[in-house]
Amino acid sequence: MNSKPDFKLIIALITVAVVWGTTYLGIRIAVHTIPPWFVTAMRQGIASLILLMVLWKQNQLKWIGWPSLRRQILLSSLMIIIANGMTTVAEQSIPSGLTSLLNALNPIVVFIGCVIIGLQKLTLKGIVGVVVGFLGVAFIFRDGLGDLLDPNYKIGIIYLAIAISGWATGTIYTKKHTHHSSNIILDLFYQFVFSAVVQLIFAFTFSKTIEPSTWSGESLLAVLYLGVFGSIVGYFCYIYALKRVTATEVSILSYFNTVIAIFLGWLVLDEVITFDLLIATVLIIVGVFITNYKKRPEKIA
Repeated sequence: MNSKPDFKLIIALITVAVVWGTTYLGIRIAVHTIPPWFVTAMRQGIASLILLMVLWKQNQLKWIGWPSLRRQILLSSLMIIIANGMTTVAEQSIPSGLTSLLNALNPIVVFIGCVIIGLQKLTLKGIVGVVVGFLGVAFIFRDGLGDLLDPNYKIGIIYLAIAISGWATGTIYTKKHTHHSSNIILDLFYQFVFSAVVQLIFAFTFSKTIEPSTWSGESLLAVLYLGVFGSIVGYFCYIYALKRVTATEVSILSYFNTVIAIFLGWLVLDEVITFDLLIATVLIIVGVFITNYKKRPEKIA
């Protein structure tokens, strides 16, 4: 007898794919008139306020203790301040589609890091996945090495590389130091609050000009979307899905995220989609799939 489809799970998976696929477009629109560190600070500030209201209503707002706080600060620094922050800064000079495509390399970078520190064994499958993935990167820059002579473009690529490194390091730390939290929402609240404060300091320190009067309504709406949907809705749907399917199966959504981001960049922002970019997209997605793919164990009848 076939079990009934889990429509809640299906909706959660579709939401994650669509919401996280649109965040790159949202960031690109937001940084058009708002300095990037203000975008990230406001985004995490909005997310913090939403979680504060949720925790307050559920009477779950409490002190988590210094050991747990240190862990949340470390994860917040790596995965929100560095990864999300630097991605936002990078999108000032890099198209949203290209940003999402390079960010899709995260699982491959995580695999390489895990092999280096001994968390995973180097396998032929892993080597093939890494080679195929980075062949995709080669296609991105095959005819565009001259673009790296543009200081803004080159700095954007460097910022994005730092962002990918931050996310990968945070992921590897989480893999190595397994910690089962009793309240994920509370932990996330502390992460968002810490990142919002630090990024606000960065905003006032590194922004060349601070003129809120020039911030467009479109950019402000994009920030609101990033805070509500990118940081809250997407994350909750991701956690919901993780409780019902494996992390590897959920990670397949990143393939759709990339395709959605590239399509929206072309549709809304007139970003150019070249033949090389399409080939790069296929190679990177295939490379990530090969690296992540694990056979589902056969069920004993």
